Amino acid sequence: MRKRLTGLSIAALAWVLASPAIAQPAGAERIAARVGPTAQFDFLEYRATGEAPATPADSFRNPVLPGFQPDPSIVRVGDDFYLTNSTFSWYPGLPIYHSRDLVNWNLIGHAIDRPGMVDFSGLGTNRALFAPAITYGHGKFWIVNTCIECDNNFVITADRPEGPWSDPVWLPFGGIDPSLYFDEDGTTWITYNDAPAVEPRYEGHRAIWIQQFFPETMTMAEERTLLVDGGVNPAENPIWAEGPHIYKVGDWYYLLTAEGGTADQHSQTIYRSRELTGPYTPGPINPILTQRNMDPNRPDRVEATGHADAVELDDGTWWGVFLATRPFAGQSTLMGRETFLLPMKWEDGWPRFLDPGEYVPAVVKRPNLPRFNGTDWSRYRDDFNGALSGEWIALRTPVAMQQWGVDSSAGQLWVTAGPDAAGSLGRPSFTGRRLRHHEAEVTTRVSFAPGAQGDFAGLLAFMDEGHFLAFGVEGTGQGREMVARLRHDPQHGERGEVVARAPLPGNGAVDLRLNLDGGQANLAFRAAGSRTWQNLGNTLNVEPLSSIHAGLFTGVVIGPYAVAGE
Repeated sequence: MRKRLTGLSIAALAWVLASPAIAQPAGAERIAARVGPTAQFDFLEYRATGEAPATPADSFRNPVLPGFQPDPSIVRVGDDFYLTNSTFSWYPGLPIYHSRDLVNWNLIGHAIDRPGMVDFSGLGTNRALFAPAITYGHGKFWIVNTCIECDNNFVITADRPEGPWSDPVWLPFGGIDPSLYFDEDGTTWITYNDAPAVEPRYEGHRAIWIQQFFPETMTMAEERTLLVDGGVNPAENPIWAEGPHIYKVGDWYYLLTAEGGTADQHSQTIYRSRELTGPYTPGPINPILTQRNMDPNRPDRVEATGHADAVELDDGTWWGVFLATRPFAGQSTLMGRETFLLPMKWEDGWPRFLDPGEYVPAVVKRPNLPRFNGTDWSRYRDDFNGALSGEWIALRTPVAMQQWGVDSSAGQLWVTAGPDAAGSLGRPSFTGRRLRHHEAEVTTRVSFAPGAQGDFAGLLAFMDEGHFLAFGVEGTGQGREMVARLRHDPQHGERGEVVARAPLPGNGAVDLRLNLDGGQANLAFRAAGSRTWQNLGNTLNVEPLSSIHAGLFTGVVIGPYAVAGE
């Protein structure tokens, strides 16, 4: 994945959600002066509202991990498969998913789930944790990962995939997208994207390198070897060769890489060599996966395919996971890049996912594996009767000031209106879950008494600090009103620009409803207990929040949010 530019685990939640008390760090006088009142949320409910198409019992529909799940990396250990994704500046970071059939998955933990592991406070949403690669060797699990603008590359280990994972060991090499390879001769290697050996000839000119790694001492050999310079066809100035993985099949080493950037020109390429360190020869058909230059009117359109990783099954078949998008128009999607699954077919000693010009199929025959009971992503409801699950994520590393917590006796999530607005590089008082469908409805009930003008509590649909929609109760100085704020332009303030407002008499609890349909949003509210919804303004155009306008990397996360008045 091209690099430009974390939801809390239960362990981390215990640190930040224990009680409503506010810790007093150094400089607390400044912080406390800007903290607003506390909102109480009774529940949060999500449901997909579009009609789910029928799927034959022997088949599945992509994506297998819907909504903001980019850069998948997968490992097989016995009958179990484990997968992780990029999370950038979301916390906890690097989710660990488990499956036994490759189609259905459950979240079992996060690899970065303690505040002291990696510090990405103050970083933009599209920075920090990029493209993790998960492997298994020497009796333990390994993840090697890049943290952009926070010390670069590191490795962590765990005896069990659900953790706990070790503190990072930072490694002395540059570049991005590292992956570990354990060779049959007992040596271990890291292959990664970095600048070429000479001055880059053009924007996006990158190279794939390999360097020996010593697991016993967590150190690197001094010398490295160039595997690929530029890409499959250097004469065409290929861009962003990245995401490398190595596999040994028979007498050949295969090098699987991405190329073309992570937008609509994204692709997957293949090389092979008799020797681990090369030279590597491109396959006769390349790319082996892409949707570029396809009919834009094709049904069930999938775009931006690439950044793949693969596993072999006992029946000799190979399957790969990769990122792709499902735009509702053009290249626009609010869900960002998601995780897809396809078989790899082999011909004359070369693998490929799709033939040239072949569309990603809407329905795929299932792998020859026993069916696994995974998570139903189409709906959830949290009544806040216990600790938040790992599905809940938040922005950046936790701060000393406790921002939200679960009062299980009352069945409420409380959120204190903090000083950091959604458009800042601080840590907003916000936690939420991934949007997973083009058509979806999110509802909640909030009790909030603003203490000053501008105090706000409600729902936040957040792509990044420059692209979000906030909808809820705001103080006027004399009372309350319902307000919708949208930000998608650098000229908009950190709180977003008001796009709709309505009077809100009284001081009781309010129900909020957010309906999304592609690039349109409809907002409604009612007094708690009422059966009648009142629309807040007209239908909003939220296409400007799409990932194509927001750095490409992330997807929308929706949940409770509160911010103190300015």
